[in-house]
Amino acid sequence: MTTQAASSATKGARIRLGDLLVEAGAITSGQLGLALQEQKITGKKIGRVLLDMGLIQELQLLSILSEHLKIPFIELRQFQLDSKLMLALDESVARRFRCLILAEHQDGLQLAMADPLDLMAMDAVEKALNKTIYPAIVRESELLATLDIVYRNTSAIESLAGELDSELSHSDFDLAGLADDSDLQDAPVVRLLQSVLEDAVTIKASDIHIEPDENVFRIRMRVDGVLQEQVIKEKRVASALVMRLKIMSNLDIAERRLPQDGRFNVRVRNRSVDIRISTMPVQFGESVVMRLLDQSSGILSLEALGMPEDIRKRFEIMIERPHGLILVTGPTGSGKTTTLYSALSTLNTPSRKIITAEDPIEYRLSRINQVQVNTKINLTFAHILRTALRQDPDIVLIGEMRDQETVAIGVRAAMTGHLVMSTLHTNDAVSSAIRLADMGVQAYMVATALRGILAQRLLRRICLECRVPHQPDSRQQLWLRNMLGGKFANGQFHRGEGCYHCNNTGYTGRIAVYEWLELDDALLMALRDQNHNAFIDAARNNPNFKTMEELALEYAQAGITHLDEVFRISIDLDDFEGDRPNMAVAHMGAELDG
Repeated sequence: MTTQAASSATKGARIRLGDLLVEAGAITSGQLGLALQEQKITGKKIGRVLLDMGLIQELQLLSILSEHLKIPFIELRQFQLDSKLMLALDESVARRFRCLILAEHQDGLQLAMADPLDLMAMDAVEKALNKTIYPAIVRESELLATLDIVYRNTSAIESLAGELDSELSHSDFDLAGLADDSDLQDAPVVRLLQSVLEDAVTIKASDIHIEPDENVFRIRMRVDGVLQEQVIKEKRVASALVMRLKIMSNLDIAERRLPQDGRFNVRVRNRSVDIRISTMPVQFGESVVMRLLDQSSGILSLEALGMPEDIRKRFEIMIERPHGLILVTGPTGSGKTTTLYSALSTLNTPSRKIITAEDPIEYRLSRINQVQVNTKINLTFAHILRTALRQDPDIVLIGEMRDQETVAIGVRAAMTGHLVMSTLHTNDAVSSAIRLADMGVQAYMVATALRGILAQRLLRRICLECRVPHQPDSRQQLWLRNMLGGKFANGQFHRGEGCYHCNNTGYTGRIAVYEWLELDDALLMALRDQNHNAFIDAARNNPNFKTMEELALEYAQAGITHLDEVFRISIDLDDFEGDRPNMAVAHMGAELDG
């Protein structure tokens, strides 16, 4: 049957989906009766009711429809999408009728639909586009996810920036007056900010950077640890945007010479987002960075973090102990705070008193006494910690051990019946213990207090939609042979070619890699003696210790991440000389040099 004939057959069909599925043997008459009763209660379409009740699988349902209607079933994840073509359909129409333009033919357009039996939707789209429509069936979940990707707000941001720029050309435009404007929701600067935030939430950005330049300003969003840039020609818009953000954050709008920090909360796409804002004077104005903290998603459990099971179990046992010091280490943006909050949520029971000292407080946790560091009034980590210990806590979390005083108080607290958790900005678990002993606290005290160290990094995941086999280059092969030995011959690696779903980056999402160092007798003795080489050797000989590099390499072999991500957290290949690299020594050396 031709495409045109298939379209005509679809439009002419008056199909009762339930009867069709019974006829095909996918469900029984009794199951259809139960689904129809449920439909009267919920008002949902019969297909959705059957899926929600688990009476039929989505693939089976779509395959039967495809065969009966003589229209194709398409896996959107594997389809090469044309952004210009898709945007020909207005977003409101696409979202209302849950459809998307896939391809253009000589006599019409192929339309992806979640429900090809919705004749009203087909008629509305044909009227909107003034072209003949040929439907194709797709998974509803894939369609909704693709709609979010297609209808990003980049064009809306440019349009609103131009509208705001034209308003700024009028001399009577008063930015400060925006705070009292009764029509604030319609102000271009507010709609521009709303579009920027919606776009950031859609692409799961962790940070938004607003950076003025000489003739333009840039909006850059960090997605999976990498910045994506949009250049706005209307440079004057930047100052209006910064002004509005200052008003929302209760910052001084007249102060443009000094950095300022603040926060505000907004609701974006039915999600509560807490935003930390930092302003800084730069050459051509003020730079603003916003950190987006999605309060709607809540705190992940330790199981949901993706730790290897053996590390998670040992970590859980350690945090249940009544006293001692546990460190979570890694560079900025490696997920340390997420891990600590997950641990706190596990420990947060009515029988435990928990106090935290944080800079800043990222997530607000019930039953936990969270204190914000404020250096302007000398409310430092050390000051908070001294006071917290007089509040009869069972568990104390220190956002970061930055100085000798904080380390000394934290170590003493761990030695006197408190469980203390904190972070260090170090490269790995081994160098963290050595760094702590080098921060002016006596080594025997550190050895007495310290129980375990969890080091972590975040690696980008290869996009599954464009993943292809990858052959390592000669230098990578040399490193791999020494890491894997004879197993390298059987190694299979992958990379992402780049596609519509990953914005041509080859990556979607991130995965954490960990290394857990639990201090045994040999490690404690080396730490007491401040024998760094002996400590490194003891860590390497510990049967339960696996480096982050080894775990990352396992993920690369499993096709989860790219070899480049493994090398990014590992040693510099230029320093590789043929022997299996000692990761702990390499990292410790880099840390001490820094």
